[in-house]
Amino acid sequence: MPQRVFFVTSEVYPFSKSGGLGDVMGALPEAMEKSGRPSAVISPYYGRISTGNVRVRRTVSDLHVGYPWAPITADVYETEYHGVPLYFIDRGEYFDRRYYYNDPYKGDYFDNAERFIFFCRAAIALMEHLGTSPSIVHAHDWQAALLPAYIHFMRPREPFWTNTGTVFTIHNVAFQGRFSSRLFESCGLPSEAWDINGVEFFGDFNLLKGGIVYADAVTTVSPSYAREILTEKYGYGLDGTLRQRELHLYGVLNGADYTVWNPEDDPYLPCRYSVKDLSGKQKCKEHLISELGLDPALKDRPLLGFIGRMRGQKGIDLLNAIIPDLVRMDVGIVALGEGKPEHEAKITELMEQYRGRVAAVIGYTEDLAHRMQAGSDIFLMPSRYEPCGLTQMYALRYGTLPIATAAGGLRDTIDPWPGENSTGFIFTKSEAGELLKSVREAVNFWTDNPAGRLKMIRRAMRREFTWDRACREYMDIYRNIRLRL
Repeated sequence: MPQRVFFVTSEVYPFSKSGGLGDVMGALPEAMEKSGRPSAVISPYYGRISTGNVRVRRTVSDLHVGYPWAPITADVYETEYHGVPLYFIDRGEYFDRRYYYNDPYKGDYFDNAERFIFFCRAAIALMEHLGTSPSIVHAHDWQAALLPAYIHFMRPREPFWTNTGTVFTIHNVAFQGRFSSRLFESCGLPSEAWDINGVEFFGDFNLLKGGIVYADAVTTVSPSYAREILTEKYGYGLDGTLRQRELHLYGVLNGADYTVWNPEDDPYLPCRYSVKDLSGKQKCKEHLISELGLDPALKDRPLLGFIGRMRGQKGIDLLNAIIPDLVRMDVGIVALGEGKPEHEAKITELMEQYRGRVAAVIGYTEDLAHRMQAGSDIFLMPSRYEPCGLTQMYALRYGTLPIATAAGGLRDTIDPWPGENSTGFIFTKSEAGELLKSVREAVNFWTDNPAGRLKMIRRAMRREFTWDRACREYMDIYRNIRLRL
């Protein structure tokens, strides 16, 4: 087996997905493989894993892991997806659950630390079992953050890991995997890692911090977010640690997978369309209005879409606050997502209050997300912070003009109106009044300037955020690490 880059992640589309991480891991390894860098993915084998028509087979039984007690083992399932080997770590009591990380009504699983320490330890055991040292281990988010720490301490004493570099990517620094200090005792790291310059964080065991401190390079998913997390406002307590790693911190903008998100050949759409022939977009809008039971008169008025987690970060509360004003503006609102019960309950209440004008679907289905991107005229992303964002990239490709906060990757991907290169609308403060002002501006533009609207839609659809660019940046980072080893 050739030396590979091993991507270690808690989600990989189309097998598992709760947000952008799954999409990234479904596209980046494939793009890396096509660029000539052999790659593989390691991820948990969830009880709700979706295999579709892909054959997944068990290839390893009783792989010794030894955490949290000596005899514990894992099974490994394997498949190949678009030329990339995928390995799934299976241990029923940890991963055979309805949700990946938490029950939306009961909160985080009580044993999340144990689950993902086990996952990291099993990933180490699997790579050793496969017999060829990885060139790079590229870990993603807190669930895989201990991989760089383990490899850092194993490199001096275990020849298998001597020439393996590590990269740690932060998709959202707010989610850190912060647990009781007692869980450090049996995690497999040496006692010297329990330090203010290690995994200790105000007396707690912080998994994300371990990835930041011990990786050879740290990346995040947009240039703007890489700068933002160095500040107290966006660093969530880790800004000081991140500033210590600033020389090895990189912002690599995510790409969009246009083999999945493309209105020209999207199998989920009732009618396809392109930048040259937009007639199908109106038909998609009319189909969506009918599918969600909205007032047919909305076919001639702007339809606003929201797809995302119903949490404060995504600004769903800001949207809920202005829905009565939006209804008075004679527009329609469609929303898809799940999150905190109070936000779900509020938008459901608003749907009942404004039946025919507001439609909310609690949960997430891939097919409806595609139809909402195609059928909406304007896409709402009022995020309080946004490391990268992929849905605005999808919206641009579908000719659905985004309204977004000037945060993180939103700033890096949307050219604000007014301007000859504008592709959407940006507002600066995460406040309901500012969002309403921006929506009013966009709706007036949509209504009063049909020629300008058509030009902006076409500019948006021509914007390219490919994984080829991101691959080149990652490969430069990998090469620099290899030179330092």
